[in-house]
Amino acid sequence: KSFLNHTAYLSCFFPNSQKTDIKDLRVFWQKGTDEVVHEVYYGQEKHDNLSPKYINRTKMDMDKWTLQLLNAGIVDEGQYTCIIQHRVKGSPKVIHRSECLLHIIANYSQPEIALLHTGERMAAHQPNKYLNLSCSSSGGYPEPKQMTWIISHKNTTHGLTGHTDVSQDAVTKLYNVTSKLNIPVPTNTLTNISCFLHLGEQLGSLVSVPLGI
Repeated sequence: KSFLNHTAYLSCFFPNSQKTDIKDLRVFWQKGTDEVVHEVYYGQEKHDNLSPKYINRTKMDMDKWTLQLLNAGIVDEGQYTCIIQHRVKGSPKVIHRSECLLHIIANYSQPEIALLHTGERMAAHQPNKYLNLSCSSSGGYPEPKQMTWIISHKNTTHGLTGHTDVSQDAVTKLYNVTSKLNIPVPTNTLTNISCFLHLGEQLGSLVSVPLGI
């Protein structure tokens, strides 16, 4: 995993137990089946075969057998293959191949609750005031799992799921998420309303500043 616009580190996982000299090895990284990301040709960096979008964006740490991909973007997500060939009697032979999957993460803004308006909804015999709330978070990646609301007053707490809308920016590929919720106005008791953005198992969740009614 790498944060958006930071350096991604892709490891070859090559033990080099034979302590082979780098001058006898050809090391190259490719993305998918046809894009060459980086190439070290028998000890020398070689740029002839590189896919244009990786030129001047990669560095190989030969001590750790790790490729640094600078300024990682969402388009860089995907599977990378590291292939190492050893020159034996003039002809190269593949002695190592490994794959790694790159995921990009961009931080969502802290969810923010807005009170859209307090409306009147006619009940059977009496007007029933209700709250029209929205909660928004923006500029994140990957797509969030869900957005939920927590309503707590005195000793009770309950969760609600409103109507959630997720949109993706066509250019940046970042996601914005908004959830809308209508609830009756709490009466005679202090109520705290919070909104949670769930980002998946490993990324956890973000919570808004609670709104006190």
